[in-house]
Amino acid sequence: MSQDTMDAGVVVAPGRFDVEVRPAIEFVPKGWVLIDVCAVGLCGTDYHILEGKHPFLEYPRVIGHELSGRVATDASGWAAGDLVVVNPYLSCGTCRACLRGKPNCCSKIEVLGVHRDGGLTRQLAVPAGNLYAATGLTPTQAAMVEFLAIGAHAVRRSEVGLRDRVLVTGVGPIGIGTALFARLKGAEVTLLDLSAGRLKMAAESFGFNQGFTDIDAAIASTQGDGFDVVFDATGFVGAIEEGFRAVGHGGTYTLVSVVKESIRFSDPEFHKREMRLIGSRNALKVDFDWVMTAFREGHINADALCSKVISLPDLQQSFGDLAADRTDMIKVIVSLQD
Repeated sequence: MSQDTMDAGVVVAPGRFDVEVRPAIEFVPKGWVLIDVCAVGLCGTDYHILEGKHPFLEYPRVIGHELSGRVATDASGWAAGDLVVVNPYLSCGTCRACLRGKPNCCSKIEVLGVHRDGGLTRQLAVPAGNLYAATGLTPTQAAMVEFLAIGAHAVRRSEVGLRDRVLVTGVGPIGIGTALFARLKGAEVTLLDLSAGRLKMAAESFGFNQGFTDIDAAIASTQGDGFDVVFDATGFVGAIEEGFRAVGHGGTYTLVSVVKESIRFSDPEFHKREMRLIGSRNALKVDFDWVMTAFREGHINADALCSKVISLPDLQQSFGDLAADRTDMIKVIVSLQD
């Protein structure tokens, strides 16, 4: 392929994924950095885009927001060859949320691979401040930092503490990440998922032996008191609404997943329990740093998280099948290295 062009993985329309030849990047704005993309993690967002279920997207779209790369040329304090994790949340820096230190929920946020084209391509330019040094990590590990940072951020926002009873509903990648960081905080973690197979995987791969397929059984395991903190990572309205029942008095319910529909709950029960309801969106640098430290210090087994590594041509052939059956997968990584 010519150096003037590069392949890009594009969801052209719901149900249609193509590898397109696009012009190479010729102009990099001041303060931005050109990176050679190394690896891209596929996440629920990418599958939802393929399925036409994402609420904030226009087609066609180059997907990919879980990214690792190497700096292509010296720029803005970065040296060529530096391995980096990309923070895919591009904030404006001037809105009220940004000025209050919450760029993850910037009112004008653009997420790579969602609001603007992402990183499933050979090169990408991003603001220098959205790059974090991935020293000591492999490119595959670095591509898994972002999805784990989502869970780390939710745990931080929820103020999980030592010996808190925590319930994580939905044992997909985000749920597993949330459970891992809640456990690092010293919490007693219980998992809830309709799939006994996923619960078995979480037990065998990560040691989460307290798991249920029924919410009533999960609540009963607390002698009916409920949980101090409940996280929803299911992305299903019914599961989110049911989850309110699992929150104990004085507890916190954190919605990590996002759905298109409205959520209903009992206001008397909400007030009786003085429940906190928290929305958790994206992540901050402190969360990315926490994840990378956990990798470096061996607190999280990266090998257990990576289900398989495939190439971009492989993805073109298998994306539909991967989206249709993710039962046995945690994280699929697309390698863009030759």
